[in-house]
Amino acid sequence: MTSRQFAGLCLVPLAVFTFAFLALPLVRLILGSAEGDAGWGIYLQILKTPRYLSALGQTVLVSLAVTAAALAVSTTAGLFLVRNRFPGRNVILSMLTLPLAFPGVVVGFMIILLGGRQGLFNQLLPGHLVFAYSMFGLFLGYLYFSIPRVLLTVMAAAEKIDPSLEEAARTLGAPAHRIILDVLLPALAPSLIAAGAIAFATAMGAFGTAFTLATDIDVLPMVIYTEFTLSANFAMASALSVLLGLVTWAMLLIARSFSGTTVAAGG
Repeated sequence: MTSRQFAGLCLVPLAVFTFAFLALPLVRLILGSAEGDAGWGIYLQILKTPRYLSALGQTVLVSLAVTAAALAVSTTAGLFLVRNRFPGRNVILSMLTLPLAFPGVVVGFMIILLGGRQGLFNQLLPGHLVFAYSMFGLFLGYLYFSIPRVLLTVMAAAEKIDPSLEEAARTLGAPAHRIILDVLLPALAPSLIAAGAIAFATAMGAFGTAFTLATDIDVLPMVIYTEFTLSANFAMASALSVLLGLVTWAMLLIARSFSGTTVAAGG
């Protein structure tokens, strides 16, 4: 057996997995969206239905807000942790990455304990701070599990930055904010774009946290769930799923165009 034949044989499991678990379900999802009474016109029906457009808009907005906040917090924390060694550093890092161990339902429950009707804030200020079941509560939940994903990517990139670049900037008299703007952020830009794209995609499709906090929340994953389970409208659920996938794919494509191939590495 030649090396080329051996390499081709090794690719067979990957090809089978891609076809059986990626291509076939995706094709079935797209075809399923046209099986309703409206046929392919179901996508036009989505554009004419305020509830669906509102849910899509809210999903995109909260995902963009989570992405921006996660990038700001994780970049600041990541640069500090990379540049400084101190007692308790590993403890802080483990606490910042702890949310990776929690499913979305647990994260939602933690937000309820914090800002629910019987939550900590409402006990301190009764009747004033109940935010768990709002878009702000969902934002906090999404941010909670987005920070560690972005943080680990930023730290990995920051460790590869040559310290001599910062020393050269200081020698030339550059103030601290110019070093950040002209040296650190340009060096981190590809990784920040990659991490931001992953954070956005994760927030767009997150379901467990939204399901836990779904009292006054109408985001696209929840709408898909209700169409599928409560209304038994499989065609609409499929069409909305395709729409969600297209919006997320478009954002990942835009990110890839700005960061080259680093988006794949960022996940």
